[in-house]
Amino acid sequence: MSQLNKLSVSGLFHLCIVYILWGSTYLAIRVAVQDGSGFPPMIMSATRVFAGSLILMALAKFIYKQSLRLTYDEFVVLFISGLALWWGGNGLLAIAETTVSSGYAALIISCTPIWVALIESILDKKRPTFFLVGSLLVSIAGISVLNWPAIHAGNLSDLWGALLLIIAGLSWAAGSIYQKRKNVQSSPEVSSAFQQLFGGIALLITSFIISEPAINPISSAWWAWGYLIVFGSVIAFTSFVKALKLLPPNVVFTYAFINPVVAVLLGFLILKEPITQWTLSGAFLVIIGVLGIFKEQKTKLNYVKENDID
Repeated sequence: MSQLNKLSVSGLFHLCIVYILWGSTYLAIRVAVQDGSGFPPMIMSATRVFAGSLILMALAKFIYKQSLRLTYDEFVVLFISGLALWWGGNGLLAIAETTVSSGYAALIISCTPIWVALIESILDKKRPTFFLVGSLLVSIAGISVLNWPAIHAGNLSDLWGALLLIIAGLSWAAGSIYQKRKNVQSSPEVSSAFQQLFGGIALLITSFIISEPAINPISSAWWAWGYLIVFGSVIAFTSFVKALKLLPPNVVFTYAFINPVVAVLLGFLILKEPITQWTLSGAFLVIIGVLGIFKEQKTKLNYVKENDID
């Protein structure tokens, strides 16, 4: 038990950073790409991750004295996962948020742990445990309750935006599992830097292909863009990579359940949005679901440990 707790401390610390910072990035993305912001979504995403990549490379090279050289296998893994995470995941999210609200985007992306469980079950040829499925369903129920007023009022986004968000969640889940299973030896800073570099190149190429207009951001869009670079691309993403190294994917992806709660709190504090009984009820269910996933993973690890001892 003490070994498990010791192993989890660092991973849980980085996961908490992901909880808070990535929960706020939905709002920042919406501010950066909404109508009239002057920032096309692909250009915004590409310049954001390029800047984040340069910062991480500088930190790795000059502060942490790490090598930026990759082996061929590392190049392949980071290239594929970078495309899945930043082009397929973040890029499609940015496009979707030009038409859908940040809260709705967070609701759809919160299904990512389900995609993780399904993908891992397929790869391992195992059925998800009843406890895990139950925990996921409770969390999804909490997210639904959290967003029930908007759903009841009929404020749903178009099907195209929803489809993009579903694909984005699937892409992020697949890229993360692929990276986790390939066990890249380079540091989290170097891994994050190259993933963002490769993803940024793909985003930029896509921007040219679809002929996005020239950028002319307003001040709020610039501020949101800067926030996404420092807190989203650098700090939070590095913590995400570290958490993946230290914790099981199903636990790491519980951040998707916390993000909508963070978004609601930010809306209350910054945009003066009300917190209703739906908000409190949904938040309670989300937390219960997250705790259930942690307990399921802990039980599984204890079972493996006991069998190893025997």
